[in-house]
Amino acid sequence: MKTFKNKKVDKKTNADVERLGKRIKELRIKLGYTNYEFFAYDNEIARAQYGKYEKGEDMRYTSLLKVIRALGVTPKEFFSKDFDDL
Repeated sequence: MKTFKNKKVDKKTNADVERLGKRIKELRIKLGYTNYEFFAYDNEIARAQYGKYEKGEDMRYTSLLKVIRALGVTPKEFFSKDFDDL
């Protein structure tokens, strides 16, 4: 079991957070950003923190919304792929 900020997270939740990271990365690359740092910089997101999001680290809801908006999709569009079991 993986922990986030000293809290235990079950395997299912951890897998969901990792899927978030993969989806974020997929959409960033689709926008033409080969480097996550350029995307983060262009969208005024802390580069180190954004890199953690793509690696599957947990994030706050408000941070997720900011990233989704920067990717140019709605939350519904974002979750339309690979999240049908939530």
